[in-house]
This record gives sequence, structure tokens and C-alpha cells, in this order.
Amino acid sequence: MIIQKLRLEKGWSQQLLSEMSGLSTRTIQRIENGQKPSVESVKSLAAVFEVDFKTLNEALTMNNSTTTSLNESSTLTLTENEKLAYQKIRNIKAFYIKLFVFAVVITGLFIINIITTPETWWIQWVFLGWGIALIIKGLKTFDWLPPLGIEWEKRQLEKYLNKK
Repeated sequence: MIIQKLRLEKGWSQQLLSEMSGLSTRTIQRIENGQKPSVESVKSLAAVFEVDFKTLNEALTMNNSTTTSLNESSTLTLTENEKLAYQKIRNIKAFYIKLFVFAVVITGLFIINIITTPETWWIQWVFLGWGIALIIKGLKTFDWLPPLGIEWEKRQLEKYLNKK
């Protein structure tokens, strides 16, 4: 997530960072998702972000425990709130991708249903099953599932911790 933070601070896309560093976009994605990068990848990224290799390498391998400053506005650490925010953004992005795939596949299946068996509407079952799952995922992603939201989790955690 450190790389994502640095990239977003510069206003760069993953594609632009990929081109500037000589790494593939998929490698950038893997590093941003927490996979440990190779030494060569860290060297490339350190050069692009104009940071010390050792500092960046420590930040990436020591699970963000370093507090070395890059400048006044940026450090190579992520606060708990930043980690949660980046994870939330990933979840929202994943939901929108799933929603897009749902729309494309259902449209394709609808066309197939009309062409092959217009007298039987089997597409409704696919739409209903997948649609309900997608709605539940959306409710969870956007914290609109009140009974089982973050507040519920906090209450349950406090309840079980206080019992012991």
C-alpha cells in the first residue's frame, strides 16, 4: 500500500508508474496489494519516486513500520486509517468491476435466451440468483448492512472481551 500511497500523492496511474519504472502493470498491482517485490523492482520504484532504496525496501518488507520521512508531506508509513481507506477503495473498485461483469453477462445471456428459446425465460433465474448475491455484496461494500456492520462488530468484540 506504500507504493499506492506514493503513486496517488504524485497523481499517477498504475499504467504511468509502470511505464516510468519499467515494471509491468501487473507487477505494480501485486506490489500495491502487499506482495513482496524483488530487489530490482524496489530499485526501479525508488528511482522513480526519488527515494532512498534502503528506506523504501524497509518500508515494503517491514510491514510499514519505518517512519522515515520523504518530505514534510509524505512518510513511508501508513496509519491504520489509511490502511482501512485503501482497503475500502479496493473493495469498492472490486464491486464495480463485478457489477460491470454482471451487466455484460446478463445482457449476453438475455440475447442468447431470446434467440434460442424465446418461449422459456430461463434468464430470470440467473438474473435473480446472481443479482441477489450482488445486492448483498453491494450492501456490505457500502456499509449499508446495518445489523452486521462495523458498529455491530465493535459491540460484539467488546462484549466477548469483557466476558473474560
